[in-house]
Amino acid sequence: MARRLRCAIYTRKSSEEGLDQTFNSLDAQREACEAYVLSQAGEGWSTSKRAYDDGGFSGGSMDRPGLKALLEDIDRKLVDVVVVYKVDRLTRSLADFAKIVEVFDARGVSFVSVTQAFNTTSSMGRLTLNVLLSFAQFEREVTGERIRDKIAASKAKGMWMGGNLPLGYDAKDRMLVINPAEAAQVRNIFDRYLQLGSVDDLKADLDGLGCTSKVWTTRKGTTRGGRPLGRGALFHLLRNPTYIGRIPHKEVTYPGLHQAIVDEAVFAAAQARLTEGAALRTGRSTGVATAPLRGLIFDAQGAPMTPTFTYAKHKRVYRYYVSKGRAHSGGAEGQHDVRRIAAEPFEAMVRDRLERVLGTPASTPWRQLQPHIARVEVMSGLVRIVVFGLGEDTDRLRARLDKADRLTPCDEADDLAAIEIAVRPIFRGGRTWLVAPTGRAADRPTHIDPALLKALRFAHRWQTKLDASPLTSMEGLQTARAAADSYVRRLTPLAFLAPDIQRAIINGSQPAGLTLQQLINTKIPVAWDDQRRMLGFGTAAQNPS
Repeated sequence: MARRLRCAIYTRKSSEEGLDQTFNSLDAQREACEAYVLSQAGEGWSTSKRAYDDGGFSGGSMDRPGLKALLEDIDRKLVDVVVVYKVDRLTRSLADFAKIVEVFDARGVSFVSVTQAFNTTSSMGRLTLNVLLSFAQFEREVTGERIRDKIAASKAKGMWMGGNLPLGYDAKDRMLVINPAEAAQVRNIFDRYLQLGSVDDLKADLDGLGCTSKVWTTRKGTTRGGRPLGRGALFHLLRNPTYIGRIPHKEVTYPGLHQAIVDEAVFAAAQARLTEGAALRTGRSTGVATAPLRGLIFDAQGAPMTPTFTYAKHKRVYRYYVSKGRAHSGGAEGQHDVRRIAAEPFEAMVRDRLERVLGTPASTPWRQLQPHIARVEVMSGLVRIVVFGLGEDTDRLRARLDKADRLTPCDEADDLAAIEIAVRPIFRGGRTWLVAPTGRAADRPTHIDPALLKALRFAHRWQTKLDASPLTSMEGLQTARAAADSYVRRLTPLAFLAPDIQRAIINGSQPAGLTLQQLINTKIPVAWDDQRRMLGFGTAAQNPS
């Protein structure tokens, strides 16, 4: 008698279109899979009663409720066979497919495609599946390129392609139509900015007049907006070329089909004033230090953190953000306070998260990122970046961040979202560095330190010489005499660092601020766990050897 095999049927559809029909694409997939399972009844196959459906979810992401439920049931050993209509229903990513198949193999679960007879238990079946999935991923990428090209072509013709409606316009038949009351408010904002010359003063003025953001209604009938205009929102509004009748697309703008609200001369004057203000904010009279987060970064008490810098040897400049409130209060530092942080790694962390949620290329100029920053809050265990104008569902954007990061809508304004990054401060080299709880630098880019790498090689080379040269020989005596040199004596202990510490130095993932000078001036403990704690590498569990 054949062994009973419990078959789980998984279905997926990328868009929500047609899911409200009585018999939709998910039903069609399930019906075909059920028929296939029924045809294998003689082999002991039976359909699981639980439905694993994902309607309106892309195959390029693993963040799908139906797929998560399926993998959980596989971990609980409730599934023997996974049945899908086509392979690309499960995933369109080759990397994700490899992870899923690894889970299947670990639990002894087979995988079947109804329209493509494959069996993942054989090497040939796995090869064929990988080839097919490569084409599925290629098709997904080509489709994405087609959509992007279509959007670019439509914008080049001056069409409005959706997104957050700018204040002053309503949308009708893919065109922007002027809202007279809001248009008057926009013109007043530009005029008042040119009179005041400062966005901070403009915000205070508009708050006094009771000006608010655009009120709009979502598809679900929820009313959004109608809140006071924040500083980031005002920067975005004043930089928006839509108000002079143009449609922006990446770095260029095209003549739009809609009417302008603001005169081009007024808009040009506002841009010149904004550029002048940005130069004043981000530069010093020396022209040495810049501070892209000036006026945007605050400590745990809400006090602004002021940029400053110091000179080191060889005219090297170290930049910091210092809590203005702590610098003048003279009081005891609070439990959640960070008094001073190293600017460059912190700015790299903020830039990385912004580029990911905004979908901008790497090394995007700060002048393009600044209008999207409402504020950055720094606490001892958390960095909170409040972002304006994402123009996309926050649920879709969470997948672009690290697993430990959080992306949540803000309470104070409907058009703001907060990126929350868990960090911990460490004090090294006279500066506070923010690192992830595991000890890794909070900014994503790795940094291979040539001096550390060279010293590590040197230490191993000398330790090999000492091990291979007994003191009874002349060569051994010469080696021992050379090893007595102070430089060699200080570097050789690096060869006895924990393997994971050495590996981190080699691949550039060592904690922020760890330098060769610090290592050779420190008495390195023999125990590896003590080394990790002292040098900021976290616990042994986080740094397996």
